[in-house]
Amino acid sequence: MGDMIDKELVVYSKPGCVQCTATYRALDNGGIPYRIVDLSESPAAVEYVKELGYQQAPIVVVDDEDHWSGFRPDQIERVGKLIQT
Repeated sequence: MGDMIDKELVVYSKPGCVQCTATYRALDNGGIPYRIVDLSESPAAVEYVKELGYQQAPIVVVDDEDHWSGFRPDQIERVGKLIQT
């Protein structure tokens, strides 16, 4: 499993978010472990993603350094390859 073992992938989401559900599904299909943070329950998380420059869920953050917003199969595939190296 390589370097990704020490990294954490967090999906910041909100209820009823279609792109969030698509992101979970793609991560699950790729066997990529992740943690979900519900933005509707965490004002601190909302501030964090705003500081990163995002306003639309989902926001995916890998180890606090690598991040993107929206359903991005290309990014999920890239992260999946990191796990398998």
